[in-house]
Amino acid sequence: MASSRDSYFDNAKFLLIFLVVFGHLLRSFIHDNDWMLYLYKFIYTFHMPAFILVSGFFAKGFRKPGFMKKVAVKLIIPYLIFQVIYSVYYYLLQDQSMANLNPIDPQWSLWFLISLFFWNLLLIPFSKLPFHWAMIVSLSIALLVGYVDSISDTLSLSRTFVFLPMFLAGFYLKKQHFEFIRTSKGKLAALFVLMAVFLFCYFYEFDYSFLFGSKSYASLGDEGMIAAMKRMSWYLLAFGATFSFFALVPTRRFFFTKWGTRTLYVYLLHGFVIKLLRTTWFDDWALNAASVLILLLLTILLTFTLSSTFVKTVAQPVIELKMTNLMRTITGRQGSYIK
Repeated sequence: MASSRDSYFDNAKFLLIFLVVFGHLLRSFIHDNDWMLYLYKFIYTFHMPAFILVSGFFAKGFRKPGFMKKVAVKLIIPYLIFQVIYSVYYYLLQDQSMANLNPIDPQWSLWFLISLFFWNLLLIPFSKLPFHWAMIVSLSIALLVGYVDSISDTLSLSRTFVFLPMFLAGFYLKKQHFEFIRTSKGKLAALFVLMAVFLFCYFYEFDYSFLFGSKSYASLGDEGMIAAMKRMSWYLLAFGATFSFFALVPTRRFFFTKWGTRTLYVYLLHGFVIKLLRTTWFDDWALNAASVLILLLLTILLTFTLSSTFVKTVAQPVIELKMTNLMRTITGRQGSYIK
């Protein structure tokens, strides 16, 4: 039974990183194809909230000695390394100024690493609260943060507070909660919820930037209580779609299950390929009925490749060994970082 549960979460993480890559590939075509825009909005409604929720679920050991040091090493070191690498890459690829090399302004998808560090840090005060108060306080902060016009991508502060409720929800959840939603009735309900969410994305016109959690209400053209009500509505939508996703994740072991333990490699490395494609004919690709299928095949190729043992072997010295060496320096003994 324990093995089955482990496979379940590994399956979930792999499927989510697959959606991350697919969503980034879709991004190039959402202004030219309505169906791709609807699919893009649908995916962004839940794929990062689900990733953040499962990250919170695996943060339950934060009180263990050395946990926060390990988290800092696991997240901050690759963040700083890839912040430099991506800045140089964009300079060479897009002739961007090296002035963009700002350690507190995350490059593209690197925001998740810095936010994940802060979410773990915020467990220190929030874990002292009962679940309902932790959710009420975090939701209140998330709603109020939208009114701060000056909040920006600096240290990913906006996203940190907006997605904090998802992380805390995952932290307080137990394995039996995931088992409860995986019943036959739960799966049936999940299908209806996901269908309803897609129809919402289809019929209701809204700025997809709202789903990123990185902008103030004013920058999205909203103000007053209506803006906060929209964000609260999004939470209901996101939580519903997120739990529906987890209800449908398979529990048995598949050929891709082990790749769910290598999502960090895919997350850090897929941006190089996506950004390269966006500077080629890819952005001008003629859309047709087969476009989504081709993008899915490309996602499969990219995700499977970056999850491979070969890529792990090549990337490990940059991502893992440097962290392990630093861990030895910090702790003064042999150590390993959190998987």
